[in-house]
Amino acid sequence: MPDTNSESNTAKAADEKDTPSAETKVEPTDDLVTTKHTLTLKRRKLAYTARTGRLVLRKEVVTDGKSEGHKAKAEVFVTAYTLDDAEPGKRPVTFAFNGGPGSASVWLHMGLLGPRRVLSGDVDDPVAPPYGLTDNQETLLAHSDLVFIDPVSTGYSRAVDGEKAKDYHGFAADIESIGEVIRLWVSREKRWLSPKFLAGESYGTLRAAGLASHLQERHGMYLNGLLLISSVLDLGTLRFTEGNDLPYSLYVPTYAAIAHYHGLHGDRPLDDVLADAEDFAAKELPWALARGARLSTQDRAEAVATLASLTGLSESYVDRVNLRIEHVRYFTELLRDKGLVVGRMDGRFTTWEPDGGREHMSDDPSISRIIGAYTGGLNHYVRDELGYENDLPYEILSTEVFKAWSYSDFEGRSVSSVDSLASAMRANPHLRVHVAFGHYDGATPYFASEHVLARLQIPEELRENIDTAYYPAGHMMYVHEETRVRQAKDLAKFIKNATAD
Repeated sequence: MPDTNSESNTAKAADEKDTPSAETKVEPTDDLVTTKHTLTLKRRKLAYTARTGRLVLRKEVVTDGKSEGHKAKAEVFVTAYTLDDAEPGKRPVTFAFNGGPGSASVWLHMGLLGPRRVLSGDVDDPVAPPYGLTDNQETLLAHSDLVFIDPVSTGYSRAVDGEKAKDYHGFAADIESIGEVIRLWVSREKRWLSPKFLAGESYGTLRAAGLASHLQERHGMYLNGLLLISSVLDLGTLRFTEGNDLPYSLYVPTYAAIAHYHGLHGDRPLDDVLADAEDFAAKELPWALARGARLSTQDRAEAVATLASLTGLSESYVDRVNLRIEHVRYFTELLRDKGLVVGRMDGRFTTWEPDGGREHMSDDPSISRIIGAYTGGLNHYVRDELGYENDLPYEILSTEVFKAWSYSDFEGRSVSSVDSLASAMRANPHLRVHVAFGHYDGATPYFASEHVLARLQIPEELRENIDTAYYPAGHMMYVHEETRVRQAKDLAKFIKNATAD
């Protein structure tokens, strides 16, 4: 008689051997999903492939001189669009990311560059939920393949089990991880000989400048161009810290632009107002701030009067803050008499302030009025149209990442990638740089970026490689429809010119 108990035990043992226990660690793998699409533009039809999902970042681990293998450390969410039947050696590819730090790439992806875009509305054209999506007739995909990257802890990107997310929350670690994503994608897609660009917004411009140098030095990967949108390359130009008077001057032209938008300069042309503000911010104000107690009563009164006139604030307020107008204070103060505050990201936006005595506004309307459209649009799009499913929350903006970000690499000095950009341009004289400014951008003021660019340590002939564009909009300047259309043309022209050789 067969020993059924023995057979049962044998089968049970086999099952236990083949089935991972709860304690078995499952090795992370890429989970990319491929979908095919077409987009009809005015003059052509684009057939393209989208690959959406998480790439596993691995690192060679060596302990006491002994290799422990190539271990998974993080999973990074990417969305890549490649034009079908294009010649890889001639087809440009642009790697794009936003800033924060702590922001996903959704803003550039769904607001400006990608083949589909969010209908978020604007100051004079608000859109009610549940919002919507539409084809992007001005997508950069018509001129370049696109790869959108969400840094660790943003979007669906996460550290793997057992690893620390904070290991990626710092300037150098962030650049290294994004650089590895780019290297992996370029290698796997056989695109080493394609023209390559980086597009960054806000802190993403600081990252892009650092990456240009890192990719050259670490991987021998030379780029054709950088697209710097709402640029900040030196945080010292906009951080209001003790002993640093620079931001108090560099913000003045932006304050003047916002005051002009809200009717506080009468019928004067904006260009005239900005010319006066720039002149004062470059000459009289820095001198007055540097004089301190040595400033005469008359000179102080004149500086107070001029600064108040330019910024739209009262002379009494400017005098009380000692000629030093901090930016969030400004956005809270400007329209206080109307019970309103203006947006930091975009000074065109306003909202009601429930506490009229606050020093710092309780809400930034230029974020709260559009983030719902971008969040809803992305979450719908990635599942319903790109076929990627993940039960993690898609982190659009992570304040936890922002608060925990490490700048230990810059201890005792300003956080800056200016030297990295200059080094990359000197080593690669073909590297072109496009910088886009919004006049109403209160997060990364245009005059501060101009200040930095003028001090780049590059030979005079390389300054021809830098072009600039100014728009009547804010930080996410493409929210303004006129600007979005014009900016898309400007970026397309830049890509074309940078690959003309």
